[in-house]
Amino acid sequence: METRVRLDVDGPIATITNDNVEKHNAFDDAMDARLFEILGELKANPEVRAVIWRGEGRSWSSGRDVSAIGVPLTADEHAALMRRGHDGIQQLWELEAPVIVAIQGWAIGGSFQRALLCDVRVAAEDARFMLPELGHGVIPDTGGMGVLYGMCGHGLVSDMVLTGRRLDAAEALRYGIVSRVVSNDELDATVREMAEEVAAADPGTVALARRVIGNLARPGIASSMAEERTFQTRLNQERGQT
Repeated sequence: METRVRLDVDGPIATITNDNVEKHNAFDDAMDARLFEILGELKANPEVRAVIWRGEGRSWSSGRDVSAIGVPLTADEHAALMRRGHDGIQQLWELEAPVIVAIQGWAIGGSFQRALLCDVRVAAEDARFMLPELGHGVIPDTGGMGVLYGMCGHGLVSDMVLTGRRLDAAEALRYGIVSRVVSNDELDATVREMAEEVAAADPGTVALARRVIGNLARPGIASSMAEERTFQTRLNQERGQT
């Protein structure tokens, strides 16, 4: 079994851990597949009332492992790949339990966008956030542009996407991307305490509140992700023709 993404369940609290430390927890296809399996397992476990998503080492996740990127795909292959990725990560929205992300170091690209699809983000003081996709000839394609637009407005999302601007933890807090900033030493304990508070509440009430909050933004984000699939597939096809 893939061990670079782990699931640990402790009573009503589950913890997902990114553990590809040598590459700042960059994700490849095998890690993606295990992550999506874990989300499926959590959907099927009604005993879990809160989920923590954290990373070992110096970074939460530096995004995609560029060494794992293969040759250009056909349009149909790329569309199928994008659909699997979107279906896999959108399982986050189907969980009954809220997901709290503990971010230290880098949160880059698709991994940053995955964190944006979760319920709450807490940053360590050294956290840094980037969407560098345009520099690699692609666009962000995991819903992050839609989430950031709703959180921060047109100006910041355009700046981050078009120029690759890096945000530090204080800026992310100011824009509402994270809800708290704590010292690195306090990150895990803070997020654990938050998860315990969520798990202590009535789970049905938590699920309904989460649904109301999610429904405020998710239809627009889902629409944005569908457009991202179309345009990213077009870019992949154009690269294959050059």
